[in-house]
Amino acid sequence: MRWGMTDNILSDAARNSKAWPFQEAQRLAKKLRDGKPGGEPVLFETGYGPSGLPHIGTFQEVLRTTFVRRAYEALTGQATRLVAFSDDMDGLRKVPDNLPNQAMLNENLGKPLSRIPDPFEKYESFAHHNNAMLREFLDRFGFDYEFVAASDRYNSGAFDDALKNVLAHNQDILDIMLPTLRAERAATYSPIMPISPTNGVVLQVPVEIVDAAAGLIRFTDEDGSVIEQSALGGQAKLQWKVDFAMRWVAQGVDYEMYGKDLTDTGIQSGKIARVLGGQKPEGLIYELFLDENGEKISKSKGNGLTIEQWLKYGTQESLGFYIFPNPKSAKQLHTGVIPRAVDDYWQFRERLSEQPLDKQMGNPVWHLLRANETHTGPDAAGAGDTVPVSFGLLLNLASVLGAEATAENVADYLESYLGAPVSNPAVDAMIDAAVAYTRDFIVPTLNKRAPVGGEIAALQALDAALAAAAPDSSAEDLQTSVYEIGKDEAHGFENLRDWFRALYETLLGSEQGPRMGSFIALYGIENSRKLIAEALAKA
Repeated sequence: MRWGMTDNILSDAARNSKAWPFQEAQRLAKKLRDGKPGGEPVLFETGYGPSGLPHIGTFQEVLRTTFVRRAYEALTGQATRLVAFSDDMDGLRKVPDNLPNQAMLNENLGKPLSRIPDPFEKYESFAHHNNAMLREFLDRFGFDYEFVAASDRYNSGAFDDALKNVLAHNQDILDIMLPTLRAERAATYSPIMPISPTNGVVLQVPVEIVDAAAGLIRFTDEDGSVIEQSALGGQAKLQWKVDFAMRWVAQGVDYEMYGKDLTDTGIQSGKIARVLGGQKPEGLIYELFLDENGEKISKSKGNGLTIEQWLKYGTQESLGFYIFPNPKSAKQLHTGVIPRAVDDYWQFRERLSEQPLDKQMGNPVWHLLRANETHTGPDAAGAGDTVPVSFGLLLNLASVLGAEATAENVADYLESYLGAPVSNPAVDAMIDAAVAYTRDFIVPTLNKRAPVGGEIAALQALDAALAAAAPDSSAEDLQTSVYEIGKDEAHGFENLRDWFRALYETLLGSEQGPRMGSFIALYGIENSRKLIAEALAKA
C-alpha cells in the first residue's frame, strides 16, 4: 500500500503516530489508498444548522476536523479541502427565545431558514444572517475552509441530479427509514419534503413520485389541494438523514465527524448513501460536553459555557488545547477548567522544540500550530515559545490586588518583576483574562483565615527573612528561604505541604496557590511583608 510521501521524514513519523488525528488520518488513507482519481483534493466536511448562532460546539467540530485534515496532509502529502456546510434549507421548527422580532418569526414557522426575513434586519434572510455570523466566527480563528449553503445548491439546481437520484430510489430509502420510525411518524414520512406553493412551508406529507427522471412529484398541500410540481430548483428539500447522505454522495465527501447524539443518523445515512450509489465517508463520533455537575449541556437550560465566556476568562490557544485530547471521552465544560488549560498549553508549547518529531506529533500544540495554515517541513512546528509568567501566578497576583486589580497595574507589577516592559500579545491576553477571572470567580470566594500555633512563628520568621533579603532577590532565592522556614522543626509542620497550605490560606485566602518565591518576586518584597503583617494582626 502506498501512503504518499513515503520517503519524507514527516510522512514516516505520521504513519507511526498514535495521536488520535493521525489514527483517523491513517484510516482515511487506508480507504483512499492512492488518493482520489485525478489527484482531486480529499474533501473534509463539517455541518452547521443555522437556526441559531454558532457556538463552542461549532468551533470544536471544525477544529477537530482540521486536526485530522492536517494530519492527513502530513501523512500523505495529498491536497485537501474543508467545506463548512450550512443546512439553511431546513424549516424553522421553533423560535429561539433570545431573538428579536418574535412575532414575525412565529408567522414564518415551517419555512426554510433562507426564506425567512432576518429578525436583526441586517441581511437578506435569517439564514443569511447566521451564515454570515458563522463565516465571521470561523475567520476569527483563521480556519481555512470553503463555505457552502444548502440554499445555494438547491436553488441553483446544483443538487438537481442528486435529487433525481433520491426520487429514483424513493422506495429503497423508505425501506430503510420506515422501520426506524414510530407509526404516527411513518404515516406521513417521505424522503423528500415539498415546499408549499401557497404558503412556502416545508411540508411533512406523503409524496407520490410522478416522474423521477423529470423530478416531478405529487402531494396534498395544507389547504387540501392536490399539487403536482417539480422537486428541483429549490421547490423541495430532503429529510435530514436523507439530505446528509445525498450531499455526501453529491459532493464526494471523504471525511465528516459528528456528535454521539447523531449516531443513529450516521447509521441510516450510511445505508442511504450506499443506495444512492456512494458510500459513507470516514469519520469519528465524538462525545458531547458536560457541565460541572456532569450533566449534558443544554441550550434551553443555559448550563453550558459559551465561546465568548471562554475567551473572556481564558485564551484562544487554551480552548483548542482543552478540546484536543481524546474526543471519544466526554469533557466537562465550565469556567473552572480554564486556568489549568491556559498553563498546560504553555507547558506543552515550551516542550515542543526539544521533542523529537514523533513526540511532537503527540503534542497537542503541534496540531494547534497547524490548525490554521499548512506546514510542510519536519521542523516547522515552531520555536517552542514561552511566556515569562504562569496564568496561575497572574491569578494570585490579581486576587491579592482584589478590587484594585486592573490589566494596567498587573502589567506594572509584571514589568517590575521582569525589569522590562511587557511586549508580548500572549501575555497581554493572559493578563486581561486573569483580571476578569479573578474579579468574577476568585475575589468573591476569598477568605483569609488567621494563622494559628506554629504558623504564627513561621510567618514572623518569613517576615524577618524578607526584611533581610536584597530588593532584587531572585524567585529561587526567595523560594529557598520559604523552604528553610517550613523545614524548621521549631514551627511544627509535619511536611512542607502543610506550610504552603498555611501560606495560601492566611496570605492569599485560598486552598491552593503558586510557588511562593515566584509570587513574592512578582508582588514585591515590601508588599508581601504587608500581607504577612495583615495576617499576623489577626492572630
